Amino acid sequence: MITSIFSKSKPINFLIVFSLSLLALFVAIYKYSYITLNRDSISKFAPIFLCCFLSVLLVDFIVTKNSLSKKRNTEVLYFTAFLLTIPQVFLNWEIVLSNFLVLLALRRIISLRTQNEHIKKLFDAGFLIGLASLFYFWSLLFFILIFLALLFHAESEVKKWIVPCIGLTAVAMTSISLSIILSDDFFSVLNMDTNVSFNFNAYNSIQFIVAITMLLSFGLWASIFYLKDISNKKKTFRPSYKVIFAMFILALFLVIIAPKKSGSEFLFLFAPLAIIISNYIETINEKWFKTLFVIFILVIPFVLLVL
Repeated sequence: MITSIFSKSKPINFLIVFSLSLLALFVAIYKYSYITLNRDSISKFAPIFLCCFLSVLLVDFIVTKNSLSKKRNTEVLYFTAFLLTIPQVFLNWEIVLSNFLVLLALRRIISLRTQNEHIKKLFDAGFLIGLASLFYFWSLLFFILIFLALLFHAESEVKKWIVPCIGLTAVAMTSISLSIILSDDFFSVLNMDTNVSFNFNAYNSIQFIVAITMLLSFGLWASIFYLKDISNKKKTFRPSYKVIFAMFILALFLVIIAPKKSGSEFLFLFAPLAIIISNYIETINEKWFKTLFVIFILVIPFVLLVL
């Protein structure tokens, strides 16, 4: 079983993940874009691929560093399977970069469980999410995660609630200053597309119907057991698990209101969903059901390649 491979050999883990990510990129280019693969397109997609692969590595770092799973690295496998399910994420570099910055912020938010440098971590989280919103405005929703984390940690110091706002303000003031210097106006640097859309016609294809059904059905089912299992975790780690679930809900809301529904907006769902599903699979006692669950996650993306 592939999960047993991921529990034993880390180099093979990331070789598999790298290969699947590269396959997802080629599928995005050849199947879902009109771009011809040449030197110019390679120079364009190489940074996007690197950023996306770094996001996978960052998810692994967050999970391992904060004991969010049993250190089997299966969450990176599921993350990559989701990339292959909706490879269109590679066609929007702004969302890829924004998601990477949100994950960097998540790393700082999760690390609040340790009792040191809280002010610096909160400023960094606010600053990074503000930076992410410059590339994709609605990633600003994840700013709520900071305050939820403070709530989960029962923080009552007023300055800790103010510091993230200072980080966000620093991004806004810097952006406005650059706009004035470069364009002689206030908001040209800011990506202020505040529109929302509830038009889901773009998802009216076999690929999206199957992909969304898989992500939501598996995600919601796993979430039920994930939430039930939080009470069994060590007290110091419980806020981190709650933050991951809150991120899943916020990402789901972001997908619903996204102004342009191209499929790339689902990228924000992949990290929390991969962690939630990985935790759920670890709680399954029946080996046959665990195997079947993992097979579905890994086989569906390849089935979609031929549709």
